Amino acid sequence: MPNPHRHLSDPRELNALAHPVRMAIVELLSISGPLTATELADRLDETPANCSWHLRKLAQHGFVEEAPGGKGRQRPWQVPGLGFRWGDEQASESIDGRRAAQALSEVTMGRAVDRLREAQQRAAEESEEWRSAHSSTEMVAWLTADELKEMNDAINAVLDRYVERLTDPQQRPPGARPCEFVAWGVLTYFPGVEPA
Repeated sequence: MPNPHRHLSDPRELNALAHPVRMAIVELLSISGPLTATELADRLDETPANCSWHLRKLAQHGFVEEAPGGKGRQRPWQVPGLGFRWGDEQASESIDGRRAAQALSEVTMGRAVDRLREAQQRAAEESEEWRSAHSSTEMVAWLTADELKEMNDAINAVLDRYVERLTDPQQRPPGARPCEFVAWGVLTYFPGVEPA
């Protein structure tokens, strides 16, 4: 399957998404399907007016769209795509682009770390099957730029095999639950360590 993710490079798009409430809205719509501003507000502990405002901002950049059915306050919203990818190669043309990409990365990483903490806190509530399936991996490898790109592409290819399950519930096997994978393949800097 070709990569279905929308590649972000416009600083205005990156900045529009780099807000915790907006990111939470996009995440919920991606996982739950169409929801109204009131339903989003209930799940996010926000006001319907605040969620409506953020939905309109997201819609201006094509991150959400009106879903069929409902009118006015009962109007549901949906995410038109499967996700987003961004990086310095898309945003490096300007300082604003780099700053916006960094801001979006920080919001995304912060939300992912919060969900990881919650998963760790709730692990004892899960069955042995699910606890033994959980995994955390951290490693440092000496790679060339080409090898780093190859590794990132390989990880994304594995994850892309499951993207259809996000938008098509019929593709989900019985017992499937939302599971999150967060990966970043980046240069890392240690004091006093020089390139090979």
